[in-house]
Amino acid sequence: MVSPALKEANNGNWHTANRWKRFLSGHCDISIVQDWNPADTNCVAMIALHARRSAPSIHAWAARQPDRPLVLVLTGTDLYRDIQNDESAMQSLLLATHLVVLQQAGLAALPADLLSKTRVIYQSASHLKFAVKPRANFKVVTAGHLRDEKDPLTFIRAAVLCSPVNIGFTHIGNAPDSLLADAARQAAVAHHNYRWLGGLPRGQTRQHIKRAHVLVNTSVMEGGAHVLAEAVQSGTAVLASSISGNVGMLGADYAGYFEVGDAAGLAAMVQRCAEEPAFMAQLQHQCSERACLFEPALEKRLVLKLISTAMKEST
Repeated sequence: MVSPALKEANNGNWHTANRWKRFLSGHCDISIVQDWNPADTNCVAMIALHARRSAPSIHAWAARQPDRPLVLVLTGTDLYRDIQNDESAMQSLLLATHLVVLQQAGLAALPADLLSKTRVIYQSASHLKFAVKPRANFKVVTAGHLRDEKDPLTFIRAAVLCSPVNIGFTHIGNAPDSLLADAARQAAVAHHNYRWLGGLPRGQTRQHIKRAHVLVNTSVMEGGAHVLAEAVQSGTAVLASSISGNVGMLGADYAGYFEVGDAAGLAAMVQRCAEEPAFMAQLQHQCSERACLFEPALEKRLVLKLISTAMKEST
């Protein structure tokens, strides 16, 4: 399995790769690498994450092992940016024997002639026992590295707008961008209701999500945010930007969407959650109806079926 991110990155690509490795490890020998070594001719199949960033390995595999399976798992930057304007990403789509998108709406971003080799496999998360959440201490959390694609500034601005009503905002994620890191630090100093915890281990992050009343996703681009599945499986309601990747996870009729970059709209929706139990109940009910999509047993079954099918088709 080729992943542009390894354990140290602690990001979505790594967590997808590591979860799939666990699913497959009882059925085959599998390792995760950043780059495939063409001298390794013992491999019988490749799974690659990211059409552009894994393109060198994808293209080398197709040249050296043209009759063996090449499964490409598409990320948000693949679907909603790179395959429109990056030659290597577009070539990766054509070279792959099988494509995977991580939510239903991702199919619409692909050329029609590639849909026959594409499957939808939702990311999964284990179910956590739901926490008791006192409404007097309303907590909002977001989890994701501070990158432009995640639009962390919208979360920060919404926290500032909510500071007079004392709603707590917790920001989890590393900041590879120094300007975004500065913005988070300054907001934490200036506004008592906002805190930035930096990057945390996954287990700690899930506990913060579980204890929060609301999980917020402000992204401008997502292939299928794993954190949404984690929130749903923790009994935490979601507020999300109305992008294709989020709609594909939560459904077109979900009531908790706000426009991309609309901090005021997000702040108003957070306050509505804090003040209107009926609205919170609606969001939680809608999330619970999607929970069946994010079950680990389902994702494992679909991954095993995909690899089994790919191997049979190559013989």
